[in-house]
Amino acid sequence: MTDFDTRRLAFGDALRRLRLAAGLSGKQLAQRAGWTPSKVSRVETAKQSVSDADVVAYCRLTDAAVGVEAQLRQELREIRIEAASWKRQLRTGNRARQEYGAQLEHDAERIRLFEIALVPGLVQTAEYARYVFEAVADLHQSPPDVAASVAARMSRQAVLFRPGTAVEVLCSEAALRHQVAPPQVMVAQLDRLLALAGMSTLRLAVLPLDAQLTVVPLHGFAIIDDLALVETVNTEMTVTDTDELARFHRLFDALLAAALEGSAARAVLRQLIEHYIDE
Repeated sequence: MTDFDTRRLAFGDALRRLRLAAGLSGKQLAQRAGWTPSKVSRVETAKQSVSDADVVAYCRLTDAAVGVEAQLRQELREIRIEAASWKRQLRTGNRARQEYGAQLEHDAERIRLFEIALVPGLVQTAEYARYVFEAVADLHQSPPDVAASVAARMSRQAVLFRPGTAVEVLCSEAALRHQVAPPQVMVAQLDRLLALAGMSTLRLAVLPLDAQLTVVPLHGFAIIDDLALVETVNTEMTVTDTDELARFHRLFDALLAAALEGSAARAVLRQLIEHYIDE
């Protein structure tokens, strides 16, 4: 058992002790919270992820002492950060993370992607993705399951052709200029973007290097319906707070307003293709 697993079990046990101290059975707590009885058991044995709302319900239904709720919510935040760390997420390779991405995108109504360092995964070619996954495995010293990860990423791209899903892809010109793969791979990748630019279910925009910005993007991010994902060098943050999501949408809209679309975006792509062909 890992230290992370031990920590999750200890958290579940802390909730169990709150319930017992209040003289409540699992069934009684479930009834008061409006849950199924099995949920209490799963939460307390760390067999189910715990939400912030679950912690609040436990504390308030058990009349927990002042300060306990804040302590438990902070512990839960730390557990979530640890769970989202790349060290943990990539412990068996990158394929599992790609499959998780597919679950998030399944039946999504709206996907908004912004990248400043590389082409977003949903529009990568298989060969470009291979170089990306090799670099990720090298950085994180994770199992190099490159072929399986590429296959899973390509499978995710089915969402691009789903009529019920609106996909907006915003790439900085820098992301297209960063040569993360040999020139011939970059040419194929940019040609792929040209082909996708005319799709009715995909909105493609390029943020040029000389664009005047009203906001400063510090990192890339993805918005999938009611959550946002932000990748850092050591972890992946998930944002679900309504106000914070609104902030991400405002940032995306401001960057989109400064970006090029249609024929102007395609002209940038063609110019970059010529650049890589000449190398």
